[in-house]
Amino acid sequence: MIRMLTSLLTLLFAATTFAADAPMNNEQKTLYAIGLNLSKSISGFNLTPAELEVVLKGFTDGQSGKKSDVEPSLYFGRIQDLAKARRKEMQAAADKDFLKKAAKEPGAITTASGMIYVALNEGMGESPKAVDVVTVNYRGTLIDGTEFDSSYKLGKPLEFKLDNVIKCWTEGLQKMKPGGKAKLICPAQLAYGAAGAGKIPPGATLAFEVELLKVR
Repeated sequence: MIRMLTSLLTLLFAATTFAADAPMNNEQKTLYAIGLNLSKSISGFNLTPAELEVVLKGFTDGQSGKKSDVEPSLYFGRIQDLAKARRKEMQAAADKDFLKKAAKEPGAITTASGMIYVALNEGMGESPKAVDVVTVNYRGTLIDGTEFDSSYKLGKPLEFKLDNVIKCWTEGLQKMKPGGKAKLICPAQLAYGAAGAGKIPPGATLAFEVELLKVR
């Protein structure tokens, strides 16, 4: 991470030697492409313009041989901590925006727990209770649309006792009827929380499409 950041700053420093609107030759375009790729590797810091100025000051002081204001080796751990904290902030903001948009979908119901329920097909019969065993087909995605699980891909539905799954499912499926289909938007605290699970990152809001096939 440190080497990548240093390389990016080197490119930024070098970029000041020619006008921003001047045509670039092939070598400069190649260097520019490297800069774009390196910028993605530090995107987790989500630096503000003011913060970038401080980073550039450290780079300039290091290049000029000026005595540094801090001992870099003492801050390696803090750099990693900062990246982790910034990624968490960015995820929280993205989740909040996703939940806000989901709550505005036609027919969406936001429950007291924070779950968002959207009926896609009402179904018929009695809704299951928490102690019942249900059979479902489902597809689960992250807020960016990445699929992390699907009974359709497994080729068979899932059967489970309703109070043995995440809170969002326990609550959401009790609103459904056999033959029904619904979308369940699950905030992290109703899903896998700060720990995450498998392909699900810590603190992730999840979206499910669930078909309730059978209740017993």
